[in-house]
Order: sequence, then structure tokens, then C-alpha cells
Amino acid sequence: MNVLVVGGAGYIGSHCVRQLAAAGHRPVVLDNFTYGHRGALAPDVTVHDADLGDETAVKRLLLAERIDAVMHFAAFCYVGESVTDPLKYYLNNCAATLHLLNAMLQVGVKKFIFSSTCATFGVPASLPIHENLPQAPINPYGQTKLDIEHALKALAPATGLSFAAFRYFNAAGAAEDGSIGEDHHPETHLIPVAIDVATGKRPHLELYGTDYPTPDGTCQRDYVHVDDLSRAHIAAFDKLAAPGTQAFYNLGTGRPTSNREVIRAVEKITGKPVKVIEKPRRPGDPPALYADSTKAQRELGWTVKFTGIESIVATAWKWHSTHPRGYADR
Repeated sequence: MNVLVVGGAGYIGSHCVRQLAAAGHRPVVLDNFTYGHRGALAPDVTVHDADLGDETAVKRLLLAERIDAVMHFAAFCYVGESVTDPLKYYLNNCAATLHLLNAMLQVGVKKFIFSSTCATFGVPASLPIHENLPQAPINPYGQTKLDIEHALKALAPATGLSFAAFRYFNAAGAAEDGSIGEDHHPETHLIPVAIDVATGKRPHLELYGTDYPTPDGTCQRDYVHVDDLSRAHIAAFDKLAAPGTQAFYNLGTGRPTSNREVIRAVEKITGKPVKVIEKPRRPGDPPALYADSTKAQRELGWTVKFTGIESIVATAWKWHSTHPRGYADR
């Protein structure tokens, strides 16, 4: 299929572009490069520098490239920033996405794969987190993702739009060959921050909360490799044949990993110490978040290749050790 990957130059989007090509599809990228990197894309990938909310540009692109399906990875995703600048998140994550959907429907493109988040669940009612738990976001980022989920639910029966929404847990790692990886500005994710400390790019890592009701007192999260996430999206294509299809999937390994375990894995893989400064808990950080991905396994045949934190960190280290300045090295 011809697949438009919106936000395809970003971290998860660029990995999905590679996986699409490997699976025999033709990815076409739309990105305005606010956060994306041209160096994350192979030279033979068709790239359009445009905004997802520009309906005229998007309609022209959909028709010219004969697009069959759209994948959406173009949300802003910094939780703290969403609290301090919520309008930025509502304009991009909600308003611009609705313009994208309107453009698609106007030209008859009715297959949509949406990058959602486990943040739609807020503090979960129980663990592991399955698809039918109550959704109660505790920040604007999670709320904007849930708002689009609600819009999709309304559009499917009214317009025949078929969609799959994937609620990610903690995307991590890099391509196995070290060619592309994680390069955020600013970087807030634990694995790359810990690697920065190990390599001397940062003086220390701030560890927020050491008194949680977990085995070692630090938060537990579900780290899922970025390529495993990408493969799930491609597996969903077969589920979108019938008009009006609605599908929701939680994507994670189902294995909680604590912050201290991540730090130890980085130290082991890099062979370097990670200096830690302990800080009080941050408001709104649940003690543990991990997925029940049984539905994705059952319906999509999805399995994770990277089952442990050390295998994930090893791929991240391969990227960071060969690209110490990120995509500036390409």
C-alpha cells in the first residue's frame, strides 16, 4: 500500500517508515520538521514538508501520491509542557488532527492508524492495564489523545472511517543496525538521559522518587522497543478492510521495569557509571504502569522481539555511541 506517515521524520515515525518499506509497502512522509530529522529518513523516501492541519496541502498530497492509508505520529508529547502550555497541545494534537481527518474523508481515504498513549488511562484502576479500563487522563497531553480517540469513535459509524488506535507504553531503543535512533530536543526519556550521563554529556541523572511501593522504591514502567511498536501498526492493516472498523490496542511487553533497573542496565551495557541524584517524587507519577497486550497478541498476532530491558538498551547504546551528536553526525 501507499502509506502516508504523518510525523514520519520523528522518533517512532521514522522507525515505522523503515518497517513499512521492509514489509513491501511504500511510505510517504509528511512532516514540518518541528521535531523531526531529515537524517532519520532514507534518501529514497518521498518527503513532503507540510503541516498536518493544512487541508489544501494534505488533500493535494493524498491524491498525488495515491495514498491508501494514513499513520499519525505527529503529536506533541511532553507531559510537563502540556501542563504549562496546553493551547499548543490542543491546537496541534486535536485541531490539526481533525483537519487531517477532514482532508482524508474529503478525498476518500478511510484507513487511519493513530498513535495514542497509555496516558489516556491516567492513574489506572488496576494493573496490568487492559483496553477496557476507565480512561481518566491527568494532563492535557493524555486528554488530547483521548479527545481524538473519541472523535474517531464518532467518525467511524458516520463516515465509514476504519481506524486502529495504539496506546503505547514507554517507547524505547533504536534500530538494530544503529542507523537511526532517539534524538529529542529537549531529551526527557530515561534511557537516553542515562546514556548521556554515562558518556559525560550530562553531569548526573535526577531520580524522582525512591519511596514508591515497588521492590526497589522507584517507579516501574513498561519499556517496549520502537521497532516492536512499528510492527504492530503494520499488522493492523488487515483489520481495516471493513468500513467503520474501530480497534483499540495497548502495546507493551507486560513486564514492569523500575527506574533503578534501567539505570543498572545502562551501566552494564555501556560499561560506565551513571551518577544519580535522588529527588522527591514528582506530582502525578503513578508507582507502576504496565500493559496487558493480550488483545494485540490475539487479534494481530503481535509479539515482541525485545523482551528485556538490556536488549532494548543495547540497541539504544549502538545508536548513541555511533552518533554522539545525534542526527547532526549524519
